Amino acid sequence: MNYALGHWVAGSDDGQVLYNAINGKEIASASSKGLDFGMMLEYGRSKGGNTLRKLTFHERGRMLKALAIHLNAKKEDFYKISWATGATRVDSWVDIDGGIGNLFAYASLRRQFPNDTFCLEGDVAKLSKNGTFIGHHICVPKEGIAIHINAFNFPVWGMLEKIAVNLLAGVPALVKPATVTCFLTEAVVREIIASKILPEGALQLICGSANGILDHVISQDIVTFTGSASTGKMLKSHPRILEEAVPFNMEADSLNCCVLGADVNPNMAEFDLFIKEVQREITTKAGQKCTAVRRIMVPENLIEDVQIALGKRLASTTIGDPNVEGVRMGALASFTQLEEVKSKVLELSKTQEIIYGSLNKVDTIGADTERGAFFSPILFFNKDPFKNTDCHNLEPFGPVSTLMPYKTTEDAIMLAKMGKGSLVCSIITANDKIAKEFVLGSASMHGRILILNNDCAKESTGHGSPMPMLTHGGPGRAGGGEEMGGKRGVFHYLQRTAIQGSPTTLSNITNVYQYGAKQIEKDIHPFRKHFEELEIGETVVSHKHTVSEADISNFANVSGDNFYAHMDATSLEGTIFTQRVAHGYFVLSKAAGLFVDPKKGPVMLNYGLEECRFTKPVYPGMTIGVRLTVKEKVDTEKKNEEDIAKGIVKWLVDVYDETNETVAIATILTMVKKLNQN
Repeated sequence: MNYALGHWVAGSDDGQVLYNAINGKEIASASSKGLDFGMMLEYGRSKGGNTLRKLTFHERGRMLKALAIHLNAKKEDFYKISWATGATRVDSWVDIDGGIGNLFAYASLRRQFPNDTFCLEGDVAKLSKNGTFIGHHICVPKEGIAIHINAFNFPVWGMLEKIAVNLLAGVPALVKPATVTCFLTEAVVREIIASKILPEGALQLICGSANGILDHVISQDIVTFTGSASTGKMLKSHPRILEEAVPFNMEADSLNCCVLGADVNPNMAEFDLFIKEVQREITTKAGQKCTAVRRIMVPENLIEDVQIALGKRLASTTIGDPNVEGVRMGALASFTQLEEVKSKVLELSKTQEIIYGSLNKVDTIGADTERGAFFSPILFFNKDPFKNTDCHNLEPFGPVSTLMPYKTTEDAIMLAKMGKGSLVCSIITANDKIAKEFVLGSASMHGRILILNNDCAKESTGHGSPMPMLTHGGPGRAGGGEEMGGKRGVFHYLQRTAIQGSPTTLSNITNVYQYGAKQIEKDIHPFRKHFEELEIGETVVSHKHTVSEADISNFANVSGDNFYAHMDATSLEGTIFTQRVAHGYFVLSKAAGLFVDPKKGPVMLNYGLEECRFTKPVYPGMTIGVRLTVKEKVDTEKKNEEDIAKGIVKWLVDVYDETNETVAIATILTMVKKLNQN
């Protein structure tokens, strides 16, 4: 069924029949007949988008956290359904737990954004000599809808890793999973809708065909695609995409590689790591991963050792019904996929030889090979990969990979780049010089590089696991796009707009005090005020202090900082200093003594220091004062009912001398109690 315009809608009875990949039994049929795609997109923009844009980043993040907790409690139900896609328990863990983990990760990311409906990016640009005209970048949610067109291999992760990002940004989504495994996506969406955690219109689902949906996109929409490069190119060139300049992110299947470093020998831990990593990448999800290892590059003197060791591990991989104890690899997602993989293997067989596995025979446990879409792992050997290049161009999307030799690290780099753009590659080496040479030489053609050795092996997430806080995507054949990437991924769904004006005006627009803006002076010291009572721009001007040589000597004694510029006037020749200079940290410490109200009040503690600069030497006899201004207020959440309600206040500390020239400037953070403790 489809979820459209706030309702579950069944398609026609003559839709695409869906089969269990393990036993071949009919599961259901999927159809989108009767859906009005134009209305669905507009419904998402107006209904879901309007509600999401009114929420702050923190509210959206808490929404994602609640959704993650809810789905996590239901995941065993999803595991039972996932079996029918051909997935083992481990395969399903990558898909289901990985997707839910993305929700948790992006929920936590809310703390890197303000508790507001918009955010700023980058630093202020000073656009005039006297600082009365400045510029900044403000980012607001796009007023369109995210259209996610996903592949069959990750029906849960593919959806959740994308909607986590757009929902945090304040943009609704319409998800189109691959039809062959859409029954699992539908089960997850049913739980999402039933939970009522997301506002209505924030998520819609199309399980059948979505042909024609791009006819209705507008410039504020965002389209993402995961799948084959050929289909992606066709969608990306759609006239409506071009006319409306719709952002299109493509993450295409690629010919990823794994390289064994020239320093490794069979007696090293890294050799075993390499064999395990490659075997896992060939067999996990039956090789149906966009990040799977398709090309295995090994020093020519180790080809035989690797062939024997890898063959043994592949032979120990039991194939069959994932419900049977001991089965480590399930089936391909469908018979259509099985036939496609076979055809690609036949093509590759023309230029390289199969050294493990069979095109037509596979031994299974607890399953009928005639009814299930089972396929044997296939390992090719290509003795001349610079001449026989089909392995760098053809991708069987299954448990198939090619072993090839190289002479030097430079050769390995060239072979890796012959994939014409990959999502990921990995190098297993204990030599950091080799690692550096390979990374710098191959990074231009890869979206991610894993450097694996014994130091990080225990905690490494492996070659095939994109991480929420890192970019997932790649150049060239891999699509040229980016997904996730932590905070930067959220900005794909925001409109970045340059704003220009006076510091005061931009302070009032952005809720962040801009240097040079009008300051608000009041009778009550701001340290006597609770978080809610403080105003952006509120300023206290301190009394002044004349710095003496005794100050410098005393600070040196307390701190142990006897740097020559502070203590030895005879050593200043050739420096920028004309006499003993006060420690920068003395200036900052004295500034704190000048502006702090020492009585107990709402300020709980000093939380940190940011952006500290010492801009002018302070010599004995100079007089300094401080302007302390509320720069920004960062709301925080209570950890539990007993926790104190509080927020973080960022203060601009402007230390100036008797000529009114700034000598030091910094941002300090304090933790301030809230007036309302509920």
